Amino acid sequence: MAKTLYRNGAVYSAADPFATAMVVDGDTISWLGGEDAADRHAESVDQIVDLRGGLVTPAFVESHTHLAALGRTLAGGDLSSATSASSLLALVAGQGQKSSKVVLAQGWDNSGWAQQELPAENDLTSAADGRAYYLSRRDVHSALVNQELLDFLGLGDLKPGLVAGNDHDEVRLALAKAQKADHEFQRLALAHYASRGFATVVEMAAPQLEGRAALDQLLADDQPNLPKVYAYWGELVSDADAADELFASFPSGRLLGLGGDLKVDGSLGSHTAYLREDYSDRSGERGTLYLDKEKIAAHLVACSTRGIQASFHVIGDGALDVVLDGFDLAAEQIGVSKVQMGRHRLEHVEMVDEPTRSRLLQYAITVSMQPVFDKAWGGSNGMYVQRLGERAETMNNLSAMLSAGVPMVLGSDAPVTEVDGWEVVRAAMNMSNARARISARAAFLAQTRSTYRAMGEMNPLAGQLAIGAQATFAVWTASELAVQTPDVRISSWSTDARAGTPMLPVVDEEIPQCLRTVRAGITIFDNLEQVI
Repeated sequence: MAKTLYRNGAVYSAADPFATAMVVDGDTISWLGGEDAADRHAESVDQIVDLRGGLVTPAFVESHTHLAALGRTLAGGDLSSATSASSLLALVAGQGQKSSKVVLAQGWDNSGWAQQELPAENDLTSAADGRAYYLSRRDVHSALVNQELLDFLGLGDLKPGLVAGNDHDEVRLALAKAQKADHEFQRLALAHYASRGFATVVEMAAPQLEGRAALDQLLADDQPNLPKVYAYWGELVSDADAADELFASFPSGRLLGLGGDLKVDGSLGSHTAYLREDYSDRSGERGTLYLDKEKIAAHLVACSTRGIQASFHVIGDGALDVVLDGFDLAAEQIGVSKVQMGRHRLEHVEMVDEPTRSRLLQYAITVSMQPVFDKAWGGSNGMYVQRLGERAETMNNLSAMLSAGVPMVLGSDAPVTEVDGWEVVRAAMNMSNARARISARAAFLAQTRSTYRAMGEMNPLAGQLAIGAQATFAVWTASELAVQTPDVRISSWSTDARAGTPMLPVVDEEIPQCLRTVRAGITIFDNLEQVI
């Protein structure tokens, strides 16, 4: 591995906020500094990369993704551009090879359509050329299916049309068993992540989400020229021995915990998130609760006893109440400190009030959130308001989480939202509720250093650019750098050079483009020579 000098740019490093150059020796950063000192290092390196004003930052870490689903979307199974029933039919008609038995596509979201009525089953079957189809909603908690698919999967007792809740899970589980794990989709997704400046991703797997065979294949294929993959496995356990056995059945160091998309409830878009009060657009309905507090507590006790991280998918405020009741019950059995030591986490956590934040903090629970959800569904006319009315105003309060001291990581839930760390930063700075907004630095750290900590990474330099740190970084176009916060007074003060605050790209209008991604000294994406 060559010794390389990167120079004539900007290096995002708290260790040296004014650095414009960096030396990478093998898989390690061996020096940071300015151009005068870079001249001396130029004599002893194997190669020199002229950044021409580009920015070097730690590579992003994706905290919540679904690789095979993302790969299928990138390969053409994308229905997100549908704006009406007729346009959805047209997209389905263009899906896949006619020789395939099942049309698998995802991403439609009728909450933003002028007319929200979905196509009839016979019209969709005709568009699919008579084939079976599984067409998941954008949130992947409900889907359109036809009789042909149900017959193919041996689920003749279910009704075709829109399936949600337990019926949808039954379809997903049968699909996972019927499908051959297609590693090409996973690799396509990983290559896409590399092209967006990500060197590490965390896969959320479960029996009904692609299945165990797909995860085993993914973890077995650790290619150094692709991002590093870690995973959570969403399977419930009820005793410590079962937790130990299940956890040990995965490759050592690659499984982070038992949970992730272990569902306590569903999603707001599919009306399956479990709420304290009725949905505003469906009187008498409060969603679907998959786990009670006793099962949650048993899982927590089993995992905590053996030092295994547990995690749950929870969106609605009613579901979060049940989860925290489960934490209380587990603490009664094994003690608060034992629960805290588990470093447990919750996925999504969109509806949180002040008393609930205190309960999260009590158990040192990490929350994994997705700011681009607000961009997709927030605002005065968005899906959140349709489903929740005035309750939507307090959704996804990132600032309150940080102010309360609740550990937080940010991600995309791809393919639900796009793979773009800077778009996450922009969304976090521009939440619909102004009080929910956080600084660019906070949003960036929640996708780098904080994410490694949430994964249990013991190296204090992980996710940073510093001498002695692993050379895992990305190079970006960056026409303007600044310190950006929701408070213009702080932003103005921090841009003063005397503040010594490392600066990030201004993302108000232009999103930086990735020029190179490096993982442990190995380049996994390179567009540097072609662009600059």
